[in-house]
Amino acid sequence: MSRQRASPGDGPAPRRGGLAWAALVLRGVAMGLAELVPGVSGGTIAFVTGIYEELVGTLARLRPAALAMLFRDGPGACWRHYNLGFLAALGVGMAAAVVTFARVFEYLLDHVPTLVWAFFFGLIAASVAQIGRGRRPADLIGFGAVGLGAAAALLTLGVGTGPAPLWMFFVGGVIAVSAWLLPAVSGSFLLLVLGLYEPVLRAFNAGEWLVPGVLALGCLVGLLAFSRLLHWLLGRIREPLLAGLTGFMAGSLYRLWPWRADGGVVAPAAYEAATGQPAMLLATLGAAALGVAALWLLSRLE
Repeated sequence: MSRQRASPGDGPAPRRGGLAWAALVLRGVAMGLAELVPGVSGGTIAFVTGIYEELVGTLARLRPAALAMLFRDGPGACWRHYNLGFLAALGVGMAAAVVTFARVFEYLLDHVPTLVWAFFFGLIAASVAQIGRGRRPADLIGFGAVGLGAAAALLTLGVGTGPAPLWMFFVGGVIAVSAWLLPAVSGSFLLLVLGLYEPVLRAFNAGEWLVPGVLALGCLVGLLAFSRLLHWLLGRIREPLLAGLTGFMAGSLYRLWPWRADGGVVAPAAYEAATGQPAMLLATLGAAALGVAALWLLSRLE
């Protein structure tokens, strides 16, 4: 019979000083920025900065009993017992990133997409190398190959078209937040596949809150349900799961290749010929190097 491995989210809230709380907020900012871009996962940022298991464990512990404790023992006891300060710090950072940079990312993706994709290509490539170093070679060969195949299968999905009904945004929220919890699986990419990414982004920027609100409700439901399953898996098959996710991250690099034309990856010269846009080779390589540097900086927060 397997024994569940304890994770940082299982026990009481850890003690943190002022700098540690500030570092948590910065992690949240990075996770929010990552989720603005289809193909990049906020879960990856949590993973490479050392808070992934605490995040999953904390979310998995949330249940209706928290309300009973709130009224029985008071807000302070409930806040500490369920590690809500940890979630609040990440939430503040993510909200700040989305509110501040949503319009910026919309502009950058419209005008200099190769730089955006190159930055995250460098960040995720460095993440694959960093996370893969901690896995056993046998696990990487076996379970990593499974993850790589799963990524290839996901990338064959077509992007949805046409207006979506309101209920679809709820379903999209459930799916996207489940992906958000997994390193390498981008919630915003799945929204793009479902044809929901652009409507949500434009509704948010226009101050039309019904669509983002329905999406957020779906996210809440999916978060509470999927976090328990993921926490259970991490407690029982942690190393195979992480090796598989490493392979999935490696497979996702195809989606982040900066020079794309007609739905596929191309060389810089072919990109210029197909799109009529400059390849910006040196600037794009510099953006990829900045992504590697950003990963190094984020990993130092651990």
